[in-house]
Amino acid sequence: MLSEKDPAPFELVNPEGKAPCLIVCDHASSVIPESLGELGVDQQHRLEHIAWDIGAAVMARRLAELFDAPAVLAGFSRLVVDCNRYLDDPSAFVLTSDTIAVPGNMAMTDSERAQRVAQIFRPYHNAIEDALERFEDAGIVPAVIACHTMTDKMRGGQLRPQEFTMCWARDDRLPVPVMDRLIARGDTVVGDNEPYGMDLGEDYTVPEHAMRRGLPYLQFEVRQDLVTRDEDARAWAEKLHEVSYDLVADPELRTVKLYWP
Repeated sequence: MLSEKDPAPFELVNPEGKAPCLIVCDHASSVIPESLGELGVDQQHRLEHIAWDIGAAVMARRLAELFDAPAVLAGFSRLVVDCNRYLDDPSAFVLTSDTIAVPGNMAMTDSERAQRVAQIFRPYHNAIEDALERFEDAGIVPAVIACHTMTDKMRGGQLRPQEFTMCWARDDRLPVPVMDRLIARGDTVVGDNEPYGMDLGEDYTVPEHAMRRGLPYLQFEVRQDLVTRDEDARAWAEKLHEVSYDLVADPELRTVKLYWP
């Protein structure tokens, strides 16, 4: 399926970073493999939130720089395969997203599905596992920071008031103090698992890589209209670094604690 004209299934940023954390970005790219054409989705919609998390890759790269941490960014659009979904979840290969049809996913054979998994999904998650194993080999318990963005409103919907949302379940070691600090600043409308939360059994990356290992984590969403410009996305990364860097560095918080499964 992939050819030499396509990008790699993942991007490694700052792989030798020294900070005790790993940055991940499941929906960093809107790229669709050349062999799949455009999946029947027009260019306008391929650049919208249905295809990727606008601004998330810029935030992830800036966080990697600020923390001096390694980062793993997915290389292809969530329309091809959603790297933050279990593969038996219907939303791993969406047929429609926010009312937009994805014709190229509607008649997939088992072989075509397996190609997407083998060439895109597995390499990305293997890269995350490899990065975490390097920490383990060095005797370091890292935090995992998952960067996402959310649309300001669904098609035909109302503007979402939340500018930032923390998505978490069970393990509150990092999510709650970071939320408290953002709220105390008074310059951000913060959502606590709203409009999105950590959905165990649906969300894949943090549960499988962080929670299953007992690692502390942050998974957040920033509203996309606030990070459309690269400079704004970098500014959000800087704000998030300010309220989290000492927590991420704290060895008392970075211990192995199993909250799931």
